[in-house]
Amino acid sequence: MSNNNQPKTSDVIQVRWDKLAQLQAAGQNPYEITSYDVTDTAAELTDNFEAHEGQNVSLAGRIMAKRGQGKVGFYDLLDSSGRIQLFLKKDLLPDYDQIKKVDIGDIVGIKGELFKTQRGQISVRVNAFTLLSKSLQVLPEKYHGLKDTDIRYRERYVDLIVNPEVRDVFVIRSKIITEIRRFLDGRGFLEVETPVLNNLAGGANARPFVTHHNTLDIPMYLRIALELPLKRLIVGGFDKVYELSRVFRNEGMDPTHNPEFTELETYEAYADYVDVMNMVEDLYHHLADKILGTTDVAYDGQVIHLGEPFRRARMVDIVKEVTGVDFDGMTDPAEAKAAAEGLEVDVADLDTVGEIMAKVFDETCEDQLIQPTFVTMHPVETSPLAKKDPADPRYTQRFELYIDGAECANAFSELNDPADQKARFEAQMARKADGDDEAHPYDADFIKALEVGLPPTGGLGIGIDRLVMLFTGQRSIRDVILFPTMKPIDK
Repeated sequence: MSNNNQPKTSDVIQVRWDKLAQLQAAGQNPYEITSYDVTDTAAELTDNFEAHEGQNVSLAGRIMAKRGQGKVGFYDLLDSSGRIQLFLKKDLLPDYDQIKKVDIGDIVGIKGELFKTQRGQISVRVNAFTLLSKSLQVLPEKYHGLKDTDIRYRERYVDLIVNPEVRDVFVIRSKIITEIRRFLDGRGFLEVETPVLNNLAGGANARPFVTHHNTLDIPMYLRIALELPLKRLIVGGFDKVYELSRVFRNEGMDPTHNPEFTELETYEAYADYVDVMNMVEDLYHHLADKILGTTDVAYDGQVIHLGEPFRRARMVDIVKEVTGVDFDGMTDPAEAKAAAEGLEVDVADLDTVGEIMAKVFDETCEDQLIQPTFVTMHPVETSPLAKKDPADPRYTQRFELYIDGAECANAFSELNDPADQKARFEAQMARKADGDDEAHPYDADFIKALEVGLPPTGGLGIGIDRLVMLFTGQRSIRDVILFPTMKPIDK
């Protein structure tokens, strides 16, 4: 039964504004305080209590709970490391009556002695209490919390305060990125930065975001991949480079896609796609060990085995295994279309056996690949930047890593034949002329770079967000991006 006497949220907020006005009128404006001497954290004091017991400590954080009455109060303080209990007693604090007026959500600084209560609760006996910032909004109450996902994503700052497990996800994300850098740096890779704004959006088949440069009066594109500038650096003499940064694709949103996402790309001269496969396997082993302490990861009702050798299989063989259709011996697109239609895969707009086979793989095979699987030898028609396989030029020396039915990495032996690359760019431009918005543009300067000379090179792209989803057990990419793309409320 609802309580008709319970104040409305707007009334509660007005009370907070009134408290602030009273403080300011009394010359105690918290917003005028510029710093606070913080020497300790909640986690350090609770994890190493014996080393700090009886010591004077100084912390700052947000009040998350208030208990007690009369001359004694117990508050919970949340800082960036966790929670700790505050013990407040009137005879220790001359301004105790004023302190009792603080609200849940207020940010405070405290000094006092670390001790344990009679019930064994690690606490700080407060002897100095300073209001550092007044919270003028009402945090969700602790039992129901902030559950509405739309509000959680829009107001991530509140989500992080009231849902500790959300904070944990992003701590793990940061650790993953740190370990990736450590892994690559240890292998002699150099981290570099390349332009976000480009005259052409290349390196992948995707629809770009378009903007305009006022001074130059030209259209420019947010990058859809990191690939082409990084390969130019290999041409320039850097043998091992990587970039870990944001890329942007003007496409739909779903649990595994966000218009901007974080990508890792690496390029290594004198290596091929098999060398890259070996490195990716080592990277996943390294991350599982360092981040999780185990190579068996529970995800989506499955146990993913990251410590065992990853399966390696050609795309055409996986299609045959799953569907019974052998595209490997087909040369007639009409035969391939009939086979695809028999599987209820719409390929009416596709004209080659390779494209048809790749579409069949996408729609019938991907979700079958639960354990880590390197899918190799992609058709040349769907891989405009990958080197043809010398043994069978219908296919390229390319792989994609699939885990739990999702693509987690994409790599190839990089195409370094300028004549072949030019022909493939021209084929992509023909597709663009036919209305394919995601076809790769013609990049004349990149052709020139290849003519200068690109050594045999192995390249890799990994979507960091999907990797973090796996390592944190999240089912939506929005749960591993701090500020995911959201539709405006008024739209």
